[in-house]
Amino acid sequence: MALDSAKKLEIAKQFGRTEGDTGSPEVQIALLSYRIKELTEHLKTNTKDHSSRLGLLKLVGQRKRLMKYLKKKDYAKYTEVITALSIRDK
Repeated sequence: MALDSAKKLEIAKQFGRTEGDTGSPEVQIALLSYRIKELTEHLKTNTKDHSSRLGLLKLVGQRKRLMKYLKKKDYAKYTEVITALSIRDK
């Protein structure tokens, strides 16, 4: 379920602050969202794959922590990211 490097570069280019930016919270949230979407589709067909389900829960928790950090540091960027990725705000 790993992302190919072309897709990573595309996501980093779309959400990154500068060229080659892969560490900013916006890029990390976008990459995690893409992986979460892929795992969700996988689990719709493979309902008994519990190890992937646990991995999905870890990814969701990590994304939640990053979103909390981004919301605290830069609220305008946070709202921009959640609207672009169509993530619900709690």
